[in-house]
Amino acid sequence: MKLTIASPSDELLHIEVAGDLTLSDFIGLCAVETGFSRSQICLVVAGKRLPDERRSLRSIGLRDEDVVIVQPLGAFSRPRTVSKIEPSEPRQITVAEPERIRDLLMSNPDHMSALKQNNPRLFKALKTGDLDEFARELNEQLSQREKVERQRLKLLQSNPFDPEAQRLIAEDIRMKNIEANMEAALEYNPETFALVTMLYINCVVNGHPLKAFVDSGAQTTIMSDRCAERVNIMRLVDTRWSGYARGVGVQRIIGRVHMVDLVIENDHLTTSFSVIEKQPMDMLLGLDMLKRHQCVIDLKRNVLRIGSTGTETKFLSDSDVPEESKLWKIPKKDRPKPGGTRRPHSTDAAPHRKRSD
Repeated sequence: MKLTIASPSDELLHIEVAGDLTLSDFIGLCAVETGFSRSQICLVVAGKRLPDERRSLRSIGLRDEDVVIVQPLGAFSRPRTVSKIEPSEPRQITVAEPERIRDLLMSNPDHMSALKQNNPRLFKALKTGDLDEFARELNEQLSQREKVERQRLKLLQSNPFDPEAQRLIAEDIRMKNIEANMEAALEYNPETFALVTMLYINCVVNGHPLKAFVDSGAQTTIMSDRCAERVNIMRLVDTRWSGYARGVGVQRIIGRVHMVDLVIENDHLTTSFSVIEKQPMDMLLGLDMLKRHQCVIDLKRNVLRIGSTGTETKFLSDSDVPEESKLWKIPKKDRPKPGGTRRPHSTDAAPHRKRSD
């Protein structure tokens, strides 16, 4: 069975033990895991102290995902994780604070994008430009949050060994661990919180200069229908290759252009691509083109190297990258859904060829 041990230092330890393990042996295991002597601790589950005896864990009713609290002896009679916090009235923010918060949000596109997605009501109040309305909405949300917090503290203080209170305590410990992990990342790896620029290069298709997105995770090279019209090659689209591209979401494939002259620096490379309906990016160089010309993505030198010719072209800087590649500019309906592991608008499936009679 899988159990969670809440140590006296407010750490959560996840362990897996056999159901026939005796309580005595389990107490010894908890002592080793938490760094305490077994004579200094006792175990508490759902408000009840576990006895030091030879009964099995299964026989006393322990189940998967139960939280076992390790407490120093003598602390069982008092809640060790709850301090006396008197409820207070909702705190009202002064006018100067909403103004400062508004200015901070509006000065950063990333913050505005996150606010729009996570808190539409506050974002709408901010976009009105009315500081009083923004302050009212901010005060209302903070008051509601403090009301919920007071209810939580009341539950913890009334009966800290109630199963629901134990769940809240375990959640508090989990959030402390998450915050500590994030603080360590901010201190030692702050670069991981920076926005990463996508890989784009300059190229020319049918005499028209384009900025192409290099995506080794996409199976095929694609072009948007609007871009195909702009570079005058829609007349070459073979609609017998229409179908659907499935990756993060589903997009309709209008057809395929079998051979096009793609110019990168001074190299003339032939490639084929699928024309996608309502594709925000103009052109995406997929794995088919990259493998055909033995391309190497050199991030140390920030270049794309054409292996078949030896030519190198630099990836575009952040200021030169098209606006549609920046996540906060993409409409919410086109953003990748939570839990997706691929970049937006990539395709990882070959088109389904349509049968023709």
